[in-house]
Amino acid sequence: MNLIANWSYPTAIRFGAGRIAELPEACAQAGVTRPLLVTDRGLAALPITAQALDVLEAAGLDGARFAEVDPNPNDQNLAAGIAAYRRGGHDGVIAFGGGSGLDLGKMVAFMAGQTRPVWDFEDVGDNWARADASKIAPIVAVPTTAGTGSEVGRASVLTNSQTHVKKIIFHPQVLPKVVICDPELTIGMPQAITAGTGLDAFAHAVEAFSSPHYHPMSQGIALEAMRLVIDNLPLAYADGTNVAARANMMSAAAMGATAFQKGLGAIHAMSHPIGAVFNTHHGTTNAVCMPAVLDLNAPAIRDRFDRAAPYLGIKHGYDGFRALVQEFNDRFAIPRTLSELGVDPARIPDLVTMALDDPSCGGNPVPLTRANLTDLFTSNM
Repeated sequence: MNLIANWSYPTAIRFGAGRIAELPEACAQAGVTRPLLVTDRGLAALPITAQALDVLEAAGLDGARFAEVDPNPNDQNLAAGIAAYRRGGHDGVIAFGGGSGLDLGKMVAFMAGQTRPVWDFEDVGDNWARADASKIAPIVAVPTTAGTGSEVGRASVLTNSQTHVKKIIFHPQVLPKVVICDPELTIGMPQAITAGTGLDAFAHAVEAFSSPHYHPMSQGIALEAMRLVIDNLPLAYADGTNVAARANMMSAAAMGATAFQKGLGAIHAMSHPIGAVFNTHHGTTNAVCMPAVLDLNAPAIRDRFDRAAPYLGIKHGYDGFRALVQEFNDRFAIPRTLSELGVDPARIPDLVTMALDDPSCGGNPVPLTRANLTDLFTSNM
């Protein structure tokens, strides 16, 4: 085992019910006086967005809103967001929403001052060093779902609208300066989104825990994140007003995203191209892929899940955990096949090629090949 690694942990987080009221203080802490609130189209007209803007206005902050964000954000959304940022003379971004709003908001703050195309900063090697760090605007992140964990991440996922390929864009200063995690903002999430985002957080923790890379701190965080999801997602799904369950799911989301700096794997290598080509919900896609990926990885991960199972409240070790994953998918009305998500089996060769190019491949405990990825996609149809 190579005991050499680079570790990084999240930013300042204001956690707790009602803390959206502290949004002006968070902006001041980040040095933002003219924020642009970036969110997605679905959230734009909801009361929680109006609440955030009202809080800003009451504090004398001239907040504006940009909401031209697709469920899988792309370079066209980014160009429009940059134009709005520059036109409004803004000096920082409030990234507000689920993964799409958070990821796009972070990219607007990152790219508004850059001169190179965004693809020059793909998370490969030291591409991030090409950026002019002095031109990156500060970010305040406000998640309104409990899944992606993008609020504590140093990267965003962006789809190329021409090639329909998802790319991870990275820079250390994309990490938000301040995060407000207010579980009351997630109360209105419908059951399907509660399930999809919650299982996204679960996938992050499962893949981080399974990754062969050396990162014992992230390993511990991943284990506790799994426990929080197992204990609280059924409660949040059954009763969306359960603030304690919502709060624990918000914690699990941030923890899963923190943990996956240890690595992701085949679940995400598959779901990234599927989402880019077929515009599927990312967390739901992860959930559909998870059982087959666990089966592939079983020889490499069985022992660690055998040890983890008692802490997770699961009998029969890895086998009990594998059974729970399918039980969760069925309980939360997750489709059993990719075909039910609208994936065309004829595109499997293309999806395999895209998956092999995805950086998540490197964190899978079983090396990924064209043959075993083809089997994964085919078995999930």
